[in-house]
Amino acid sequence: MTDTVRVRPLADRDWDAVVALERDAYTGLGLSEGRAALESRAAASPDTCFVVDVGTRTAGYVLALPYPPHRYPDLTRAEEAATAFPPGNLHLHDIVVAPGLRRRGLARHLLHHLTGTARTRGDERISLVAVGGTERFWSTRGFVAEPGVVPAGAYGGEAVYMSKPVPAHPSLSPPPSPPPPPSSFLREVS
Repeated sequence: MTDTVRVRPLADRDWDAVVALERDAYTGLGLSEGRAALESRAAASPDTCFVVDVGTRTAGYVLALPYPPHRYPDLTRAEEAATAFPPGNLHLHDIVVAPGLRRRGLARHLLHHLTGTARTRGDERISLVAVGGTERFWSTRGFVAEPGVVPAGAYGGEAVYMSKPVPAHPSLSPPPSPPPPPSSFLREVS
């Protein structure tokens, strides 16, 4: 990849691209939330939501919100105003990379940035709900499954709540993992 890769805060101008990426990734799984729900999640925690650009193209995004352990956003409703949960657990709700740009390390850029953000906030853990058979993808990145947390049907079939500790220092992060297979979807939460 010769274009510049940059992770930056999610901005108003990014919503058309984010909504298209989310729709393409999750409609087939029956998990697409729609623009209003996505915007409500970002509005609840704007400092933990980012996009990754490749050159001038929005190539992916991550939406994360502070949630207590073993809790996660309800896909059937928008997020309440500002999430008032204290630091401790940062829930990675959604991470998507454009299909034509997967397997190039962009999700790793987003996850690394999110991990640094969690560390700065004072979070001790990052959680997610793996969907669509992505549990293996997340376990290779240090996430551990916690079966029984997500009720059947809440995030589609095969949904598994997972979490991992936030390393105290960047040098303590696990080594980079191999890229996922091209068919993998990246939705931490879902």
